[in-house]
Amino acid sequence: MSTPHIGVLALQGDVREHRAVLEAQGARTSAVRRPEELTGLDGLVLPGGESTTIAKLAHRWGLLEPLRAAIRGGLPAYGSCAGMILLADRLLDAPDDQQTIGGLDVTVRRNAFGRQVDSFESQVDVTGVAGGPVHAVFIRAPWVEQAGEGVEVLGRVSGGPADGRIVAVRQGSVVATSFHPELTGDTRLHRFFVELVRQRPAEETWTAPTTAPGEETQR
Repeated sequence: MSTPHIGVLALQGDVREHRAVLEAQGARTSAVRRPEELTGLDGLVLPGGESTTIAKLAHRWGLLEPLRAAIRGGLPAYGSCAGMILLADRLLDAPDDQQTIGGLDVTVRRNAFGRQVDSFESQVDVTGVAGGPVHAVFIRAPWVEQAGEGVEVLGRVSGGPADGRIVAVRQGSVVATSFHPELTGDTRLHRFFVELVRQRPAEETWTAPTTAPGEETQR
């Protein structure tokens, strides 16, 4: 497909920034706030923000189960920071009632690098992204504590107290990073995801069911 249609989950977070970068890479974008807005998408981005807030709003608006069904059904997805938390199958240091969408066989530690005042910038080599290290901005960022056998580790922190920690992963058509490429002007990770969506076989289709508020189950 020459112009993939990529939705950006627009409940909270860096929605406008992601859409601008995706469109600069040749994608058509739309905001996703309701279950029916998943229909017809070729890919989905879950932005940074506050993961517990995003999950609660998704549950309230009947979007959580359709999101899970879409990811299980093969919809390509990219999550940055809070998006990584939402795509994780397992969480550490999370509230007992925090739900996720899932799709990545990983254990993610929330706020692993510390509080807001501990935010920092670094350079991360990302497998599959040519042109040298990616400029990475970490804001109350998570990291991947453990990755399943089917998960490819794309990037790790190099140097400092968090040396070797996993901050970029891929499992099939699902990608996640601990950091925020939408804030740096480095468009290569979004280009990587847009190309992943473009290369998805045309015969791979999915149907996202709608779920009314109040019908969702706890994860």
